[in-house]
Amino acid sequence: MVARRVAPPDAARVVAVTMTPQQYGVGARFTVSVSDSDYVAILLGALAEVDTTGLETETNDISTFTTGSEQRVLEYIRDVMAAVARSGVHVSSTILLSRGCPGELQCELPPGVHALASAPVALAPAGIRARAHWSLYPLLDGGDQGEHMTEIHRAIEHARTAGVYSGSDHYATRLDGDLSAVLETAANAWITVGRTVQHVTTHLTVSLNSPTAIAD
Repeated sequence: MVARRVAPPDAARVVAVTMTPQQYGVGARFTVSVSDSDYVAILLGALAEVDTTGLETETNDISTFTTGSEQRVLEYIRDVMAAVARSGVHVSSTILLSRGCPGELQCELPPGVHALASAPVALAPAGIRARAHWSLYPLLDGGDQGEHMTEIHRAIEHARTAGVYSGSDHYATRLDGDLSAVLETAANAWITVGRTVQHVTTHLTVSLNSPTAIAD
């Protein structure tokens, strides 16, 4: 069980809530596409190679689902994508991160506690350049108070500070940098918003080893 300490923004008290990441709905669903005729061996080899300690994973004909702590989920995604990218072929991946319920999970929090906080993730450099389109979705329900664009603008400013912001395209922010830095930037914005918003998702489309010339 994971005890997560929660300090509601409108209260001085700190509440200790015992709930596993799985019970709180922390996880990801991602699909990796490989532009090579040997894609089956490349994909299955990467999935077999990567450590799944501390995670629950399930792969079907569409995507891979994984649930566990935020840190382990992001390490797993980074390691699978890096393993595939080492083949040298063009790789693209769609990633959906989700944390909190309501969702497919129903969990009850103590009165006055709107969301469970988590520590930010820290990923060692992958040594692989990544380009990504990124969108962040704070899912404010019913009685929740908040302006969702405020959190999104803060996340974009953090991406600038981290040095991975590369511009804005329709419906998405463009990120460019080491694969770990791109994933870490998106994940930590997701986690930060999740301190006050119970259900938060974020979506990335990531390109590695693109044959398209990139103007730095």
